[in-house]
Amino acid sequence: MGNSGIIEDLAIYLNPVNTFELQAYHSPAYKRLGEIFRTYSEEQNFPDLSEIDIAIIGVEEDRNSIFNEGCSQAADAVRPFLYRLFPGNYNIRVADIGNVKKGNQPEDSYFALTTIVSHLLQEGIVPLILGGGQELTYALYQAYRDRKNIINIASIDNVFDLGETEGLLNSRSYLSHIILHKPNYLFNFTNIGYQTFMVDQGAIDLMKDLFFDICRLGRAQESLVENEPLIRNADLLSFDISAIRQSDAPANANANPNGFYGEEACQLTRYAGMSDKLSCIGFFEMNPSFDRNGQTAQLLAQMIWYFIDGFYHRQKDHPSNDIDGFIRYNVQLAHHQEGIIFYKSKRTDRWWMEVNCSESIREKYRRHYIIPCSYRDYQTACENEMPDRWWQAYQKLM
Repeated sequence: MGNSGIIEDLAIYLNPVNTFELQAYHSPAYKRLGEIFRTYSEEQNFPDLSEIDIAIIGVEEDRNSIFNEGCSQAADAVRPFLYRLFPGNYNIRVADIGNVKKGNQPEDSYFALTTIVSHLLQEGIVPLILGGGQELTYALYQAYRDRKNIINIASIDNVFDLGETEGLLNSRSYLSHIILHKPNYLFNFTNIGYQTFMVDQGAIDLMKDLFFDICRLGRAQESLVENEPLIRNADLLSFDISAIRQSDAPANANANPNGFYGEEACQLTRYAGMSDKLSCIGFFEMNPSFDRNGQTAQLLAQMIWYFIDGFYHRQKDHPSNDIDGFIRYNVQLAHHQEGIIFYKSKRTDRWWMEVNCSESIREKYRRHYIIPCSYRDYQTACENEMPDRWWQAYQKLM
């Protein structure tokens, strides 16, 4: 589909940005993001997306956000803080294409979001979703349906959002709906930052039985860099603002005293931006009615800045693309006949490990048998121990 077709299809689902309150953020010497973004507003027509890398989309849907009605206003609360920031030293090609209209039913909003994101993915544009309840992750997941790829999802959240398997789709049950979706095109799910006292043991056991990656908050904060391979392995990242501690991000009805610090949240989103694999990101559950002096809105604007900064520092290094750009290590384990092959990028020092499997499995799971990892995983293998993430991927592939 050509770009003109995309414009015609997408604009009907979107309300333009109200730029009246954004006009003040102009700099006489250096341009700010608001002057660089191609913005769909009442004064400007829907932007040409032919040379766009990232598209920001607000979502005015909060009817299935549990105890957090008001998160539909997040995008308009964040924009004033985002538009006033200065860009980094790179050519930014970002469009803000407005807010998804609130449908007569939540399902109408989900359909519109799925349609928009599907179009953008087909054009190689990264959708950045801002606002609404986290159940919108399910709508994003459905946007990958026509791409015929099995995908990985990562969620930064203090709970798993499994909910009741037979219940209605909402912000506390979207993951169950994704797991049970037919046909299923989810290979792996990763949770970063869950808080054990907020998650029942049965849910933890289920995640382990499904060989999903789960990383509790204390472990995630212990070494933030160890989260980078988990995020690098994801196609879609869903960020629930309640994963950030209340003192840093009060704008959430379900906020609690524990969680990531603001600077940690910014680092995690920069990891997401730097991931060559990640093709969609969403920031959910930010509720301006609980904010204090725009504190959370300002933090979320900075998180988006770090994502954009990471995106324009992508290195496109992957063993399947440029084997000469990697150092190959074959680590033998006493109780594993074939050993584990590790790859280290000469350019970025990032690590991957390979699951040795048949050609038929490689063809079916060509995006999943080489797994992002860390130097710690390599050290673990050198100590004659099986890295957990290798074993989990092996179980799913075999």
